[in-house]
Amino acid sequence: MTTNQWLVCPTGLPLINRRCRRCPSGRYRTYGKFRVNANHKLLDVWLLALCSRCGETIKLTVLERVTVRAIDPSTLTRFHDNDPELAATVLADPAVLRRNNVSLDWDGAWTLRRERTDARAVDTSIRFVRRIPVRRTRLLSAGLEVPGREVRRLIAEGLLTSAHRLTGKSAGDFSFTLRRSAQRSRRLAGDQAAGEGLGS
Repeated sequence: MTTNQWLVCPTGLPLINRRCRRCPSGRYRTYGKFRVNANHKLLDVWLLALCSRCGETIKLTVLERVTVRAIDPSTLTRFHDNDPELAATVLADPAVLRRNNVSLDWDGAWTLRRERTDARAVDTSIRFVRRIPVRRTRLLSAGLEVPGREVRRLIAEGLLTSAHRLTGKSAGDFSFTLRRSAQRSRRLAGDQAAGEGLGS
């Protein structure tokens, strides 16, 4: 039996949740710039971020008092080159977030890519390219192209099921099953939403 496959992919770097010391803002934005400081044979590495309102710069500790030999040479080069992919990897590391007492805001920095879609399939597998906490009902709404209230109705009526809980946020892979009767309902809901859009 064919299984649809969806991918949750980043479209950019997330905002960083942290209270600014100079203004009321609680958001910082990073552009993937690192600062490497050498003290004899020990290295400190920080990821720089700017307050989204006043521009104050903060340094998020990535590595602290690490010997040069402990760092892979290619990784060190990427730090010096301000590699954006490395910045994304650093921000995806829960240990880095805990060390700096920050969290991430992925709103507007991710997209859902449907890699394989078959109208006959009832099962869909969703994989996260990075750890991006997203409400599962929001993912299902985007992927099925129906309003959130329709997703909640399908779950409540047992037409949309999963071995995983379909409410709340998650950054982990999961799969779900959409019953045949629900697929017809989904098409009707999608047509209704499109009609409402044309009439507005």
